[in-house]
Amino acid sequence: MIFKKTLLALSLTCSSFYSVGAAFQLAEHSAAGLGRAFAGEAAIADDASVVARNPALMAQFDKMEFSVTGTYVMPDVSLTGIGAPDGTHPAALNNNSIAPSAFIPAVYLVVPLNDKFALGFATFSNFGLATEFDDDYAAGQLAGETSITTVNFNTSLSYKVNDNFVIAGGVNVIYGEASLIRNAGENLGIPAHTEVANLAGDDISYGWNMGLSYDFNENHRLGFSYRSEVKLELEGNYSDDVILGGAVVPGAMDITLPAIMEISGLHQVSDTVAVHYSAMWTGWSSFDELAGYVAGQDEAVFAKEENFSNSMRYALGATYQLSSNLKLRTGIAYDQSPADADHLSISIPDTNRIWLSAGLNYTFTNKSSLDFGVSIVKGETQTFTETDDFKQDWTFESQGDAYLVSAQYNHVF
Repeated sequence: MIFKKTLLALSLTCSSFYSVGAAFQLAEHSAAGLGRAFAGEAAIADDASVVARNPALMAQFDKMEFSVTGTYVMPDVSLTGIGAPDGTHPAALNNNSIAPSAFIPAVYLVVPLNDKFALGFATFSNFGLATEFDDDYAAGQLAGETSITTVNFNTSLSYKVNDNFVIAGGVNVIYGEASLIRNAGENLGIPAHTEVANLAGDDISYGWNMGLSYDFNENHRLGFSYRSEVKLELEGNYSDDVILGGAVVPGAMDITLPAIMEISGLHQVSDTVAVHYSAMWTGWSSFDELAGYVAGQDEAVFAKEENFSNSMRYALGATYQLSSNLKLRTGIAYDQSPADADHLSISIPDTNRIWLSAGLNYTFTNKSSLDFGVSIVKGETQTFTETDDFKQDWTFESQGDAYLVSAQYNHVF
């Protein structure tokens, strides 16, 4: 019970954020990474946040190091109504604030055990989403409130095989919770704010991760990492105001968090300049439906086909050592959406995105440093149609950008 309460408190800290990665994926693991658009994350050993992206890099540390970071996400997601059923004007679908701003924290610790082994601990999130519409929104069956929150507790161990090659593995405890609220909207002959579905649940599940790194020499390194798929069987409560009259009954929802694979390179091309890059694959094809169930019934009380496809993210960055204390970073990334044109959704808004990032590291002493990073994420404008449970078509134009600011403190013991 104490562990469950701790997880709940952490989830509240991490909740209500808009994912700026593909679908509801989060990349915001460190300010250092944000400043380079997360280019080279599986190959760069800047700080203890390596536990999140490639634990094999823990072998690069000869002293215990602690990092704590936080990213503030300011989304700018808007919808414009293009078409609506008879009786509703398309302008009633316009909405300029469907995603709230939020703060995403993470904390890491790397502990070298000897010249061969290192241990790492991390608390962070790989997935999360929040979208909010007014309860009297015209397309209430499609909109309402959608929230997915996960917190990952990761312990990893690395082993230095030789001077060039390192392997690592880890175990993950994932706490997840989700909630869905849908309203009647217009054209059903009942008040628009009437709740037609309200489902919330949580679960604790488990996964694993592994990493490899290979140093060709002191200036060139390749890294590889993999995180397993995790299935959450969320159990909680369901209610609605139409069939159940507001009564609360046991409810459930299954969500599959996809596997993630990344390969990165780091090349120190001069004493002051390094270039780095990443290609990340996410197995989104495992997320095909968002559905809710009531105990004792086989048929879903709420179902939305997502039909995601596997997606890629490509990033390229550079680092410049301006002085002994100051390091500058920049990067650009292309983030591919897993959603196809026939299954776009206003509850999980998604599009291809371009990341433009800059950042810096300032070293105060040989034991402490600060990182700062900023990113502008630009999404494509797209037009799509969603159909509700009553076969009514609603057509939208969506535009989604985001602005991210991150800070991080690192301490060597």
